[in-house]
Amino acid sequence: MTAFQYIQHPSPTSEDQIAQILKDPGFGTNFTDHTAVIDWTLDGGWANPRVEAYGPIPLDPAASVLHYGQEIFEGLKAYKHSDGGIYTFRPQANAARLNKSAHRMALPALDENLFLESLEQLVAVDKSWVPTGEGEALYLRPFMFATEAFLGVRPAQEVSYRVIASPAGNYFGGELKPVRIWVSRDYARAAPGGTGDAKTGGNYAASLLPQQQAAENGCQQVLFLDPLHDNAIEELGGMNVFLVTNDGRLLTPELTGTILEGVTRSSVIQLAKDRGLTVEERRITLDEWDAGVTEGTITEVFACGTAAVITPIGELVDGDKVIASTGTGEVTQAIREELLGIQTGTVEDRHNWLHRLA
Repeated sequence: MTAFQYIQHPSPTSEDQIAQILKDPGFGTNFTDHTAVIDWTLDGGWANPRVEAYGPIPLDPAASVLHYGQEIFEGLKAYKHSDGGIYTFRPQANAARLNKSAHRMALPALDENLFLESLEQLVAVDKSWVPTGEGEALYLRPFMFATEAFLGVRPAQEVSYRVIASPAGNYFGGELKPVRIWVSRDYARAAPGGTGDAKTGGNYAASLLPQQQAAENGCQQVLFLDPLHDNAIEELGGMNVFLVTNDGRLLTPELTGTILEGVTRSSVIQLAKDRGLTVEERRITLDEWDAGVTEGTITEVFACGTAAVITPIGELVDGDKVIASTGTGEVTQAIREELLGIQTGTVEDRHNWLHRLA
C-alpha cells in the first residue's frame, strides 16, 4: 500500500465562506472540500489511497450497490481542543465495527491503521472546517460500497471506501431538552439472523416509514420492539436506549444480533460503572418500562448515539398511551457532561479513548 496522494482541490471554499457556514452548521447539510478514497478489487486488494476534491461519484448504472444494497458506513466526530489539536473519540472501535459490518455484508475488511490514516489525511486538509461552538464538531462519515457493474447475485469484486466530513451542531437543534418517542407497533427494525448488528443503510431505510409516523404524531424518534419476546424494547431508529433506576442500576437492552452495538453505548456503560452504577444488559419489556415509571423505580430514560451523544427521553407515546419520564435527570446529565468533556478535552481521558487526528 502506497502513501495517500493529495489531489489539489481546484476551487476550495474560502475562509470567509467557511466562517459563515460555521456560524450555524446544522447537521449533515454542509460538506468539507475533500474526501478520502481507497479502491479495492478482488485481485489487487486495497490500492490507490488518495485525498481528492469532494464531488459527485462516477457510478455505473449496474453497480451492485444500486441493486443489492451492498454497503456499510460509520460515524464519528472530531473536536478541536484547547491545545489546538483536533481529536476524535475511540476510532479504533469504529474501525472494528466497520469490519464487523463488512463481514456481514460480504465486503472486504479494511486494516485499522488504514482506516485511521484516512481520517487523519482528510482532517489534515480540511481542519479549518472544524467548528468550535459548544456541542459542535466535525462529523466524519466513512463508508464502503460495491461499485462493480454486475447484475448477478454475489459479492462484488470491486469496492470503494470513502470518508466525507460535515460540520455539525446539535443533532436535535438548540438547547438540550427531552425528546418525544413513538412506539412502532407495525414495523420492526431488524430480524434475528438479519443485519441488525451491522451498520448498513438498509436498516435505516427500514426505519424511515415508522420515523415518518412518529413525526406525524409529534415525536422526534421511533422505538422498535421485539414482539417475539413480550415486546422487549430494542433501539430507536438510530440510537441505543438506557433506563436509570432508583436503586443505582442502569438498564439497557442486551445485544442479541438485532441491535447495533453503539460506540457511545459501550462508552456510557463504562462511565456508569466508573460511577458505581450496576449495569444490566438484558431484555427489558415495554411493560417493565411503564410499570417502573409509574411506580417510581425508573427515574430517568435516555438515548445515546454518535450524532446526538446523549439525549433524555421525556415521553414515550404508544398509540393513545403516554409514558412520561422525569426529563433530564442527574445521572443522564452527569454521564453526558463527562462524555462530552472527554471528547472535547475538558475532562481527563482515563480510558485513553482520544486519538489525535491533526
